[in-house]
Amino acid sequence: MIRSRALLSGLLLAAVSAPAMAASVAGPSERDWRAPAPETIMVIDTNKGRVLVELVPEVAPAHVARLQELTRAGVYDGRTFFRVIDRFMAQTGDPTNTGEGASDKPNLKAEFTFRRAADTAFVPMAAPAGLEVGYLKSLPIVSQAWSWSDMTADKKVSAWGTYCPGVVGMARDEDNNSANSQFFLMRQPYPSLDKRYTAFGRVVAGLDVVRAIKTGEPVPAPQDQMLKVRLLSDIPESERPKVRLIDPKGPWFAAETKRLRALKGADFSVCDIDPPVELR
Repeated sequence: MIRSRALLSGLLLAAVSAPAMAASVAGPSERDWRAPAPETIMVIDTNKGRVLVELVPEVAPAHVARLQELTRAGVYDGRTFFRVIDRFMAQTGDPTNTGEGASDKPNLKAEFTFRRAADTAFVPMAAPAGLEVGYLKSLPIVSQAWSWSDMTADKKVSAWGTYCPGVVGMARDEDNNSANSQFFLMRQPYPSLDKRYTAFGRVVAGLDVVRAIKTGEPVPAPQDQMLKVRLLSDIPESERPKVRLIDPKGPWFAAETKRLRALKGADFSVCDIDPPVELR
C-alpha cells in the first residue's frame, strides 16, 4: 500500500525498467503541439529544481479538484518528500511533514478507473489481449477494448491510468477511500499499482528532478522539499512559463508509436514513448 506512513516494500519486486530507446523520429511540427489548460498544470518548485505536472480531470475529477484546491490554499508549500524509493516513487503532500498527516478536507472516494466514452479523447497505440493501450492527453491509459461497449448499459468501457515513469497517483491507507492530500510521483514504471491507487496526472517536465530527490524509508534529514506549488493559471503572466505539450492525436505521436512498435515487437509498452514538451 502507498500509505500515509509506509509502503509495502514487497511490491518493489514487481518493478521493471523501461528499455533504452533508439533515436527518435523527426521532431514535432506546429500541428503536433497542444496548449494545456493552465489550471491543469501544477508548477512544483523544489530545492532540486522545477517539476511540471499535467492534471487529467477526465480520469479522476474529484482527485484533480482536491489537488487544485490544496495547491491554491498553499497547503503544499514547504512539504517534504518524506518517503522516496529508488526505482519506484517519491511521496509528499503531508501537511504535517510526518508521513501520518492529511488536510482538513474529507477523504476522497477512490477513482481507480473511469468510464471511457466514444468521445473520450483517448488515442489507442496497441491492443494486447483484448485491451487497448494508449494516451489521454499526457497520461498513459489501459482500457477495455471498445468492442465491449456494445454489451454495457452506458455504452462505455472501463479504463485506468497505468503507472509509467512520471505518473502521479494518490496515496492512501488500507481503506480504498482514504486518499486525502498525500501523493506520489513515479520514478520508474510500476504497473502493479494499476487499479489500486488513483492515477490523475503525469510529470511532463522535470522527471530528472523527481529522480534526483533524496531517497529513504523514511528519508533522513534534511529532506528535499516542494518549496512552492502553484497552478500555471495562478502565476502572474510576466512570470508564467509558456508550456506546449505533444498532442497524441498528431502525426509525430503516430509516427513515434509506429517506430517503437516496430523496434520492440511483442515487448512494446505504452511506457516506452517519451512525449516531448516545449517550455519557453
